[in-house]
Amino acid sequence: MKVNLQTDSGSRAPNSLTVEGQSMRRCVAALLFFAWCGVTCHAQTPVADDSVTFNKNIAPILYKNCAVCHHPNDIAPMSLITYKEVRPWAAAIREAVVQRIMPPWHADPHVGDFLNNPRLSDAEIASIVKWVKSGGPEGDPKDLPAAPAFETGWHIKPDVIITIPRMTVKAGNQDDYEYIYVPTHFTEDKWIHAAEVVPGDRRVVHHATVSVVDANSVPKLRAEHGDVEKVDQYHFRTGKVNHMKPDAPVSDDGCVSIGNGPLKDPSSGGVNHVPAIYLPGHLAEVRPAGYDLKIPAGSYLQFQIHYSNRLGQAVTDRTSIGLVFAKNPVTHEVAQYEIWNNWFLIPPKDGNHKVTSCYTLPKDVLAVAYTAHMHFRGKSMTTEAVYPDGHHEVLFNVPKYDFRWQETYFLKRQFILPKGTKLVTTAYFDNSANNPLNPDPSKSIRWGEPSTEEMMGFWLAYADVQPISEHMETAASQSPGKGRK
Repeated sequence: MKVNLQTDSGSRAPNSLTVEGQSMRRCVAALLFFAWCGVTCHAQTPVADDSVTFNKNIAPILYKNCAVCHHPNDIAPMSLITYKEVRPWAAAIREAVVQRIMPPWHADPHVGDFLNNPRLSDAEIASIVKWVKSGGPEGDPKDLPAAPAFETGWHIKPDVIITIPRMTVKAGNQDDYEYIYVPTHFTEDKWIHAAEVVPGDRRVVHHATVSVVDANSVPKLRAEHGDVEKVDQYHFRTGKVNHMKPDAPVSDDGCVSIGNGPLKDPSSGGVNHVPAIYLPGHLAEVRPAGYDLKIPAGSYLQFQIHYSNRLGQAVTDRTSIGLVFAKNPVTHEVAQYEIWNNWFLIPPKDGNHKVTSCYTLPKDVLAVAYTAHMHFRGKSMTTEAVYPDGHHEVLFNVPKYDFRWQETYFLKRQFILPKGTKLVTTAYFDNSANNPLNPDPSKSIRWGEPSTEEMMGFWLAYADVQPISEHMETAASQSPGKGRK
């Protein structure tokens, strides 16, 4: 049964004027070019070949890898469900998949094996190319598989939807961080297998992070993130938005200073419990079977929402999170290390500026997922494990980071990162005029919450090596009066 915990009714406004909207328009432009090029640059007489048809060969590929975005009323610029919808885009689809522009995926395919990887195989690309070359035949209707069904507004089918109260985002308020606390009203612990954050108005919601917090901590958190400016000697705020002072100490190499010296950042390596986030290009988070996130009974959800209203009018937002409860036995509880370097300085016009962070794992963990986070100047990010025995291994590589498409990469196979493993993350930033997304290459850039400033973060979703059942047995045997004489 689906439970909707909205506090009042609200409607979703069309998505436009956002980074995501700009990305979609660029996608349309690219596909239109590819469609034109498919006709003019590669003009050829179709070769009759009924061995590859839409119904038998192409529809299954699109349904598995593309339809999650390319269905009616979703973020993609066109639906790719029916033959009638797909056929006009045949040449554009061929060009996009041959060049691996679509489906979008920015992790290096040679580093790590990921559960949510939508990349097409060489055989699937060859089938699409052959289908287009042969004129795009439809085929026997009996061969067409059932089209995937989608919940309106969602890429998952939520068991429960939790929505923030109505928020008014003032006209022209381009950078505003709001912290909103919503009770779950859960009377028992809930295990979350999948979750998705859906903005109430995509035009003004830049990003959103939803975290699980204890009810008793809510008053303190509300005070901490309230209107009163509470910053240290190195930071300042504009409204509720945080920035680094230009003259704050600089440490581009987080492996030297931040981990050991006076600039140690308490947020680096902090543990968080995040059911889902909303970022440009980010879809629902579906965890591996048995690896789920717990929301204890009575918990609150903290919605941290970055609003950016460039419209000439006030806008109402009611962002929601949809939760899918675990249906299979839970073996491991998932949490997240958030590892940062917040002390860097990127010089003006620097097209290849290096920033590193380091974190040494305090215990054995199972690696579950990775996330790279930077802003518009982000160029690439690589995370390497330096194991206690001294050998190195590249765990994660995003060679062409794109702020418009930010994904959490879930591993197909979890593996142990032993206690004492150092995670070294190396990021490069392009603050030059050659970066088409760069807001202003003439400025020195420090850490800051607005997307016109920068961040450098690597997030590791992890689980304890010991299964939950063994944790419970150990706790029971060590509790007073049990297992002792």
